[in-house]
Amino acid sequence: MCLRRSRGALALLATVGLVLTPMVAAQEGHSDSGTLDKETAGQVFKKPGYSPYAGRSFPTRVFWGDTHLHTAISLDAGAVGCRLGPEQAYRFARGEEVIASGGQPAQLSRPLDFLVVSDHAEAFGSMVEVMKGNPTLMANPAIKRLHDMIKEGGDTAFKAAWELVGMIADSSKMPAEFKDPAFVRTVWEPYIKTAERFNEPGKFTAFIGYEWTSMPGGDNLHRVVIFRDAADKAIQTLPFSAIDSENVEDLWKVLAAYEEKTGGRVLAIPHNGNVSGGRMFALVDFMGNPLTRKYADTRARWEPLVEEIQLAHPAKTKAIASARIKTDRIDKR
Repeated sequence: MCLRRSRGALALLATVGLVLTPMVAAQEGHSDSGTLDKETAGQVFKKPGYSPYAGRSFPTRVFWGDTHLHTAISLDAGAVGCRLGPEQAYRFARGEEVIASGGQPAQLSRPLDFLVVSDHAEAFGSMVEVMKGNPTLMANPAIKRLHDMIKEGGDTAFKAAWELVGMIADSSKMPAEFKDPAFVRTVWEPYIKTAERFNEPGKFTAFIGYEWTSMPGGDNLHRVVIFRDAADKAIQTLPFSAIDSENVEDLWKVLAAYEEKTGGRVLAIPHNGNVSGGRMFALVDFMGNPLTRKYADTRARWEPLVEEIQLAHPAKTKAIASARIKTDRIDKR
């Protein structure tokens, strides 16, 4: 044991000698040949070194936020009782106390660094106006009926809510007023100006965004669209709706047209792919054709990110959990 220690000490002295010799020589006025530099040090000290930060070339500061949040502007959220708008969402994200839709005060333990309010493009803002009793909308008896059912509350309101939610999956049931671009713009412009007002560079980022909610056959092919730009550019477009097209390639064309027109930047994040029936990452395109190199390159251009996980609808979550339990039991056998 003593012998091993002696060898260790000799090895340490030899290493120190290799390092100190050129340094001492330089201090005594000798030639700087052999002075310790990055290459010389690399020959002596094998990686990793004692300093974990040396040699890092990637960002190390983490920012926490939410890329997918709905407010009362979303048809489904508004239908099931959400009464808070983008302003309350940004205040909550910044760490302020807000009064939730149920009347209770709510506040985060620590503020977020960023938030994307990503309300559904389909029937964008319609629910808010239905609740207000917008005269233009109330002129349509079908919309007035839904308004009255929600006001009645209880099971009647619940039935109205699911009828409204169903309109996202089947736009043929959606009143024409909900699809009117002129109506959507009356909601979109205040929406993006609210994001602009709450954006504080260096402190809190309020991203402008929305959700494109494609659901062919009930399979979720949703994308969250996020703008890098401020209101002056985002105001030049409108949320692209799955009512216009459920094919993601059409969404990409709209994003490309936006960038060409404004010089801005935008991306899309595949969302809720866990309930896409496998279609979110299928080996065929929307029309069932085999994927091409062009398709792959285009998707990589517009969708550089993907959600790691997203909770499914409660009924689907229960089914998934049941399947996993059965699988676990089979494995244990």
